Amino acid sequence: MSRPVGRPFGDPAAGDATEMETLLIDWGLPALLVVSFLAATVLPIASEWLLVALVANQVNPSAAVGVATLGNTLGAITSWALGIWGGQYIAQRWLGIDGAAQERAARWYNRWGSWSLLMAWAPIVGDPLCFIGGCLKIPLWRFTLLVAAGKATRYAVLAYTALRWTA
Repeated sequence: MSRPVGRPFGDPAAGDATEMETLLIDWGLPALLVVSFLAATVLPIASEWLLVALVANQVNPSAAVGVATLGNTLGAITSWALGIWGGQYIAQRWLGIDGAAQERAARWYNRWGSWSLLMAWAPIVGDPLCFIGGCLKIPLWRFTLLVAAGKATRYAVLAYTALRWTA
């Protein structure tokens, strides 16, 4: 089915979007904030599609990038906080990671340093990086700066791509 320009995820009035897509697009930036937050936790949710859909539907790209970055960074801070206050317990009891494996992860993390947090946006490795950052007591200001920079860059590239795609 061809999609009208400006509505790449379908025109709800024409019946070619799911109810969830329609609801989230209609809620706009508040929905993006919530979905972006949840996407940065261990829940298997993606926020990129909603950012692209909103930008393609004429939402201000700067506002969308800012809101998505805020939500995703706050979600990452949640993982960092779990590492700070429950790292050993969570790693051993919930995740089954023994002390030797934790030491290997700490050595790897120390090799690349906190700069690896710039990759906190990446699928699969992003959530563990944030959790490990907390376990290793990376200061919140440094954690937030690096994570937000990486996430903002990713969202900006997606917004730019959406603008070019729908132009």
